[in-house]
This record gives sequence, C-alpha cells and structure tokens, in this order.
Amino acid sequence: MNKQILIEFIKANTPNIMVSNQALEKIAEHFEERTFAKNDFLLKGGMNSGYFYLADGFMRAFTYDTNGDEVTTYFYPKDRVVFEIASFFLHTPSTEYIQAITNCQGYLASFESINLLFHAVPEFREFARMMLVKEFVAYKQRTLAMINKSAEERYRELLNNNKEIFKHAQLKHIASYLGVTDTSLSRIRSEFSKKTF
Repeated sequence: MNKQILIEFIKANTPNIMVSNQALEKIAEHFEERTFAKNDFLLKGGMNSGYFYLADGFMRAFTYDTNGDEVTTYFYPKDRVVFEIASFFLHTPSTEYIQAITNCQGYLASFESINLLFHAVPEFREFARMMLVKEFVAYKQRTLAMINKSAEERYRELLNNNKEIFKHAQLKHIASYLGVTDTSLSRIRSEFSKKTF
C-alpha cells in the first residue's frame, strides 16, 4: 500500500490551507503501515490508544457494561481517523476496544509522533484540529440522539447515513449501538421493510 493515499487524505481534510509537499512527506514519515485481519484488535482495554488512519476496511469500538456484556460505541468506515480520544490525549489506558470487522489496512502513529508533528509542522495542527472536531461532533450527535430520538429514528438515520454498516456488522452489534435489544431491532427492521414495499 502506498502512502499517497494517506497524503491525499490529509490534503482533503485541510481545505483551508495549502500543505506543502515537504510538510506532507514529513507527516507521512511518522505513520507506519499496519494491516489487521478480521477480528484483530487495533486497541484493547488497558492499552494506550494510537492514532490510526483507516485506508480500507471497517472497524467498531465497544466497551463492556456492568453485566459484562459488549456495548458497541462506534463504527468506523474507511477514510476515517480511528482512535480513543480520552486514552490518546490523556495518555491513559483505554476502557474501549477497537476491533476490525473486516480485513483492514491503514497507517498508525504513536502519541509521541503526533505530539512531535503537532509542534513541528503547523499544517498538521490544522489537520489534527479538523479530525478532532469531526470526532467530537460525531460523539456529541450520538449522545444527543440516544436521549432525544426514538429507536426507530436512530435506525432510520443509521440506514440513511451509514448503510454500509449493515453489510459488515453483526446485528447484535448494531442493536447495542442503537441502544435496543436484538428482538427490538428485528421488529424495527421488519417494520421498515414493510414500508419500502
């Protein structure tokens, strides 16, 4: 896999500034290619999070509730930066797990590398800011949706905006992400299926 895909991703996410080739090359030097087979972990609980650009594949984040059951907290399609925000920025052990649900390829950088780039390459600061804003907005929208939207509305939104999830994720993982039981998700899916005919 060529790092050009990483470079193009950085350029696409810094639309307000011109990033020089020299800066792009310096940034790319700090990312190492990584591949993950389906079910491999990018991050496990107790580990410190790295900073991963997912060039191809699909991942999910999850944690465990007080009963020891998995609860999916997020899905990551390709062309996303994947990291556990609290663990990464506070440099503390993660309480989340991030797992490949398909074969995945991408580029990984350590906290130390990101910190160095943040101080040494001004253009990278803009890129990192954009990524942080995107992640914060996504988490905020999800938090609010769990409060002020019905399960049916959350399902419709997921279907409209992230249909690819249904191709790769297990239904039990989608159910826990939506905050419903497997049975409730089956009922919602059945009702939506009837509405399309």
